[in-house]
Amino acid sequence: MSAMDKARHKVEEAVGKAKDKLGGATGDRRTQAEGKTEQTKGNLKQAGENAKDAVRKDE
Repeated sequence: MSAMDKARHKVEEAVGKAKDKLGGATGDRRTQAEGKTEQTKGNLKQAGENAKDAVRKDE
C-alpha cells in the first residue's frame, strides 16, 4: 500500500468518525449514518490494501 493511499484511507475513516459523533451529538441520524458509512469504507479499503500487500509479499 502506498503511503498516500494509506493516508487517504485514514482520513476517510477519521472524517467518518467525526460525522458519526457530530450526528450523534446533534441528533441528526442522516449525518450519523453517513459517518458510519464513510468510516466503514475507509476500514474496508485499508483491509483490501493490506490483503494485496500480503499477497505481493508472499510472491
